[in-house]
Parts: sequence; C-alpha cells; structure tokens
Amino acid sequence: MNILFVYYVPSGGVETLARQRALALKPHGITFHYLYFQDGNGRQNLQNEKVFITKDREQVSHILEEGRYDLVIVCSDFLWTRTIRELGYTGPLLYECQGLGNFETAKHWLTVAKPILEKHASGILIPKTPHLERIVTELYEHTPIFAFHNCLDTTTFSYKDTRMFHKTPIIGWVGRIEGNKNWTEFLAIVRLLKRSKQNIRIWMFEDPSLSQEAERRQFEALLDIYRLRDSCTFFSNVSHHEMPRYYSQIADSGGFLCSTSKVEGFGYAVLEAMSCSCPVLVTNSDGVQAFVTHNRTGKMYPLGDVRKAVEEATHILDDTLFRERIRKTGEQFIRNVFSPEKYAQHFQNMVHDLL
Repeated sequence: MNILFVYYVPSGGVETLARQRALALKPHGITFHYLYFQDGNGRQNLQNEKVFITKDREQVSHILEEGRYDLVIVCSDFLWTRTIRELGYTGPLLYECQGLGNFETAKHWLTVAKPILEKHASGILIPKTPHLERIVTELYEHTPIFAFHNCLDTTTFSYKDTRMFHKTPIIGWVGRIEGNKNWTEFLAIVRLLKRSKQNIRIWMFEDPSLSQEAERRQFEALLDIYRLRDSCTFFSNVSHHEMPRYYSQIADSGGFLCSTSKVEGFGYAVLEAMSCSCPVLVTNSDGVQAFVTHNRTGKMYPLGDVRKAVEEATHILDDTLFRERIRKTGEQFIRNVFSPEKYAQHFQNMVHDLL
C-alpha cells in the first residue's frame, strides 16, 4: 500500500509524526511518500525517503498520477482536500488535525473547514487530545472520526549512556520562538529559578527559520534584560536521530526538559524526552496530559504561574529519589502506551474502515 502525506513544511512535531508513523507501518507493507509545499530544516531527517517539494498544481497532478496512491493524508491545510479532488484523485482522502492552536482557534479553523471537509474528506484523523476530540465530535456528525495516540520508536529513541556528566543541572527547552510555545514564560521561569540555583545551564533547541523577525528581536532583548545570555546555549536544527543524546545529557546533569506551551495538540518533544529518561516539567496544556501525570510520570504547573513552576522545578532538582522515580515511571509509560505496534494496529483498522 502506498500513501501520500501532504503538509506545509518538513519541521516540528508534524514532521516527527510523519516519519515515526512510516517506521511503524513499514513492516506491514505500507509505504509513505511526502509532499511538502516548501522546504524546511526537517528535510535532513528524510534523506532516504521519497519527498516532493512543490505546491504547483500541474506537478502535484503528475505526482498523484505516478504514485497511484491507495490513500492521501492532508494535514492541517483543509483547502488541499479540495485541490487533491480537483486534480482527479478519487481514492480515500483523510484530513489530519495536529495542534491548530488553542481551543478558540482550533474551533474557528474547523468550523470554516467544515463545508469543504464534508464534501471532499473521507474521514478525519486526530490524536487523543480532549479539546480536538470535543470540537470535531460536535462539528462533524456525518464524517468518520478516528482518534488514537501518536507513536514513537522507543527502541532507537531512548536513553543513551553518554559518559558525560555535567557539574551543573541543564534546563532544556524545545520549540519555536513564537507565541504558542510561550518562550517568554520559559525565560521568566529560569530567571527566577537562578536566584536560588545560580549555576544552572539553559539549553534551547529551535528552528530559527520559523520565527518572525519582530519576535526574534523581542527574544534577544529579553535575554539581555534578564541577564540570561551567558547561561544559555542555543542549538539550531539538530537532526532527530541526535536528540536522544542531548535529552540523555540533560537527564544525567540532574536537570529536566521544560515545556511552556499554551496549547499542545500532542507535544512530541515532551514524549521524546520522557522516552530518554529525562524528567519533564510542563504546563497543563491539553495534549501532554495524555502522558504527563503530575508527580507520577512528570511535573505539571498551571499555565502562567511562574512561581509555581519554579517550585516544581526546585523539587525535581533537589529531591533525587523523586526525580529517579518519575524518570523510570515516565519512560516505562511511553514504552507501553505509545508503541509503534499499537499505532500500526489502530492505523490499519482505520484504513480498513476507509476502504
């Protein structure tokens, strides 16, 4: 079976999901090709895959004709479900929602999309994220809905014994310098945390090409205002297969990964860190609640409550026994619930229903 996945750009959690899904389904005879509208730094993770970079209708028509795809998955850009049909594709066409921002934004997006999706989409695929499930169920009474957890290959994406032990704890952050990732709150947290933990280091992983110039200037200015620049190390476009080593170093340093997102449809960075036995501190954003249980598999704090975040961070840094417990519990939970085998089973059941 051949499947075409369509999305804006190879970057972020969606690119990770597309690749992890392909790995999970390859043993079952399912092959994925990728159509992105523009190139992106996540392309480095797809060196051995069939990738098309275009949004030219004539070129896309040729891709569809040559590929003879059994299924096409369009992620986020609902207008392309109509375009794919206009280009002559008559097979199953799945619309996939990942993220879409906060509840109001997602509801508006999916409301506008409704007449197009009801006409052209064979079904809607979403992760098991409460706000997305609620919106899609309310809006799409007559469209098949499929909701199941995303996956991660924990056999390869796992803790690595780096033999590199840092003298000071490292606080990690992964995201884009944009509003929803809430970088301002992260900087506020580490600024306050450094009052009692002056020796902590900060590692920030991002894709600079996805930030707006004005927001980048604000970020640079705040680094200087908070006097954090000397404590920060910045990593740009680290390839996916290298990230377990960094998460493992953060874990071995006595630090943790901090996710300050306002809303997460899923939250792959958090899942990946937990798979590498790295403790996590996250906002109570929707998607991560599928795998972060407060004081069991990680730490959670109310969005906007910087002092509470610092309190929870201090607990992770100071209580060694607690820290080791959430590391082990979180890692095991990811292995059990988000396995490629379970994902492949759900996906194949969905394809069976669509066909």
